[in-house]
Amino acid sequence: MKKTLGYIALFIGLIAFAYPFVWMVLATFKPEVEIGSLAPFPSVWSLDSYRMVFETIPIGRAFLNSLIVVASVTCSVLFFGTTTAYALAKLKWKGRETAFNIILFTMMVPFMVMLIPLYTLVVSLGWTDSLIGLIVPFMMNATAILILRQSFLTLPTDILEAARIDGCSEWRILFTIVWPLSIPAIVTAGILVFIGSWNEVLWPMMVIRQEEWMTMPQMVALFSVGGGAQSKLGPQLAAAVLLGIPIVVAYLYFQKHFISSLASTGLKG
Repeated sequence: MKKTLGYIALFIGLIAFAYPFVWMVLATFKPEVEIGSLAPFPSVWSLDSYRMVFETIPIGRAFLNSLIVVASVTCSVLFFGTTTAYALAKLKWKGRETAFNIILFTMMVPFMVMLIPLYTLVVSLGWTDSLIGLIVPFMMNATAILILRQSFLTLPTDILEAARIDGCSEWRILFTIVWPLSIPAIVTAGILVFIGSWNEVLWPMMVIRQEEWMTMPQMVALFSVGGGAQSKLGPQLAAAVLLGIPIVVAYLYFQKHFISSLASTGLKG
């Protein structure tokens, strides 16, 4: 009976969380006049909403820009995050705890506080209207450092000491021992950074003005509220579906490691 009630609760939760997304996907195939109806399936399946998106905005170029930005930011965060986390977790040096507390403090500072100084710096360096201005300011991430540090703390120190005795450098220990043993935490940090970078709209709006350098979330936002969709709900939903597909695919591919990290290592310690 308890298992049955548990499955019923899980099923209700599944419907509650999945229905809005499923409805949005199905609504993109409906004629514009049927989107407001309660019927889940369209009477006539149509691709007009997607056709309008691809004909109105350069969604392919925006997707490529977002892919370059997200891949660069995620890879740099994982590289610098793992090196920083390893130094904070497994190396003994003066000021280690102070440095970690400073990193934690930066997590408490709202991004809006740093927005104007960061924008002024990017303008001074001439990085506006370029992908560099979207990548460099986010190459470090305090949340990723925290997740990775907590995971590295759970690794047996004896293994690392044995590697040092055998003559391994700290870089080799990090990439040949620590990384393979911390794949769930690395995947978790990567997914969080990927989602945050992919969904970023405010910063690209400030830095990018030329259409050829716009990211996909920025392009979709301008398409929805800037008149490109002609106040039609169908194309707006279609653009939102196209924007959400990469995140869904990434999570489905890495969900095993993501759940494993949250259940075992995650933010423990």
